[in-house]
Amino acid sequence: MATIDLGKIKFKWQGTYAGGTAYVPDDVVYYMDGSVGSSYMCKTATQGNAPSSGGTPHASWEYLAKGQATSPTTTQGDLIVRGASADARLAIGTAGQALKVNSSANGLEYGAGGGVVQTKSSFTQATQSTNSTSFVDCTGLSVTITPTSASNKILVVYSFNFGIKDNHGAFRLMRDSTPIGNGAAAGNRIPCIAYFYGFNHNEYDLERYGGNYLDSPGDTNAHTYKIQMATPHAGSPHVFFNYQANDNDATHTGRGSSTITVMEVLP
Repeated sequence: MATIDLGKIKFKWQGTYAGGTAYVPDDVVYYMDGSVGSSYMCKTATQGNAPSSGGTPHASWEYLAKGQATSPTTTQGDLIVRGASADARLAIGTAGQALKVNSSANGLEYGAGGGVVQTKSSFTQATQSTNSTSFVDCTGLSVTITPTSASNKILVVYSFNFGIKDNHGAFRLMRDSTPIGNGAAAGNRIPCIAYFYGFNHNEYDLERYGGNYLDSPGDTNAHTYKIQMATPHAGSPHVFFNYQANDNDATHTGRGSSTITVMEVLP
């Protein structure tokens, strides 16, 4: 029976791989494949064949100890994501952003989280009356917002108190100087969000009306949203904002408040 000297069975360390060196089985080298440094054992005699390329060993070599790629991250909060061909750094986003799939559906990115990007609101207890046949702004019932993206929409939510007696009253919604969300024009009829006939309303009534409208301004300019009111019939008594037609200082009269809120939402 043959005798084997176990002390002579060993790998032979050859240091860093060199393309001009001839290697034989059991030679061991160190080699940097891209950014990953590993040790390799020679399986068959070879010369000029790098131990691996792109993480795949050459047929003459096999991994003895595979290294790990250097982390591409540079800043606290960075993430490692798979790029087109290798791991890559995804820098941390800004405050309030969320991680989401990009528009090409082939990677990750940070962007606005949730459906609401920003909210602005106005609240008013101001009182006002008018018998103008032209629409006038309701005092304090306006709010300005600047969209962050031209593709985003603005959800407008409004609620106002009014009083009316023996007359007609109309209210409309505006974006800057443009009426929006109102009824369609039809002959002499008034496009508006609400129209009231005073003979069906008591002078002691303080009533609330509210609604909403999803607007598409289509730009990133600042826009002011507001409610206007008018008495469409010339010579009619007033329409009253945030108080009753009968405004006696007594316990049977009241005062109201009105609000308008705008929310930039993702499409």
